Amino acid sequence: MRTRHRAVVGIVLAVLGVSACTVGKEAPAPAPRSLREGLLTQDRLPPGFTLDTADVNSTTTGARHTPSPVPIASMPCSELSVNSFMTTHAPPLEDVAVGVTRRTPDGDEDMGWFGQEALDRYAPGRAAEVMEAIRGAAKRCASFTDTLESGTTTQETASVTAADVPADESLLLHLTSTFPKDPKPFEKVTGFVRKGDVILMVQHASDQKPPTDTRQVVAAAVKAYRAAGS
Repeated sequence: MRTRHRAVVGIVLAVLGVSACTVGKEAPAPAPRSLREGLLTQDRLPPGFTLDTADVNSTTTGARHTPSPVPIASMPCSELSVNSFMTTHAPPLEDVAVGVTRRTPDGDEDMGWFGQEALDRYAPGRAAEVMEAIRGAAKRCASFTDTLESGTTTQETASVTAADVPADESLLLHLTSTFPKDPKPFEKVTGFVRKGDVILMVQHASDQKPPTDTRQVVAAAVKAYRAAGS
């Protein structure tokens, strides 16, 4: 089961002809002095969630930034299945992350919530361009197949809803990944929130019985970021 999670954990998106979702544009909020200060802390997590302390000092991907990366707008659709596609194809100036988990009462690793919150800082005006590029690539790759290292071909589909958080732009992306001879798809929800020149992401690992907690984590992450800048 966990192997499948790794195969689909990075599949982020396809917006089916929908533009950026916003919840009334807010007045600009001051950014945290240090981007890491804007990450979630244990006291700001929803009940039942914990920080993955092993990942507290991680970057989102550790991906090397090439001098002239292939931009998101023209990258192959298969790259959407790579967890590092943001930092590979739209390298930020700064990139920090923290792991977040919520286990079921019986400790079942395959049925809890496992993911991360990431903050990517861009040059002035660049974050808005990245959000637009994501939407463009998502529309272009709204439905596509992907071939895993094992040779298995999966069918990918997606939809988008509003994140319902105060932001310049926000999207909540719902992904499904269907494996051959397995009628129940794996599902993944990823939140993208732009606040000025910073893109806040909450990524959730796929599973076949996805909890609905990603929205809660996104809302908590936005509050933590705003509080750090106040």
